[in-house]
Amino acid sequence: MASTLLELTAGIVSSHAAMSELSTEELVQEIQKVYTTLQQLEGGAPEAAQAEETKAPVISLKKAFQADQVVCMICGKGGMKTLTRHLAQVHDMKPREYRKQFNIPSSQALTARKFSEARKKMAQERGLADNLAKARAVRATKIQEKKGAPAEKPAKPKGAPRKKKA
Repeated sequence: MASTLLELTAGIVSSHAAMSELSTEELVQEIQKVYTTLQQLEGGAPEAAQAEETKAPVISLKKAFQADQVVCMICGKGGMKTLTRHLAQVHDMKPREYRKQFNIPSSQALTARKFSEARKKMAQERGLADNLAKARAVRATKIQEKKGAPAEKPAKPKGAPRKKKA
């Protein structure tokens, strides 16, 4: 069965390496990780394999967040512009949990820098910031008008006697 595990490991790692760039060190780590996981699955301990998977990231924080793409630190999938949908669909995880698991600061966007910059530029060109400021001003004036308007029915003070029914 050992040769079958080696063949499976080689197939899995070669497929993964074809989809994302891996350094020599990362490739060796990936081979070890996949082989160990397959051994554990064969032995009937999938919980242990899953617990090990959640501990260590597949890729470093610096390599995960690049200018033109984002790579998932759990599975190593790359080529994405944003991680939120991938985390929800594939890993059933929220961005807050992902940040906590890998100690990612809240100042780090879970998107590619070029993608964020392009969205920001598009929003500025369309004047979305000005529209937002106008909408906030309108909302603030409506709230002030409600506060300044008299109440329809004055509130009864606590402990006031009630009218008795006849």
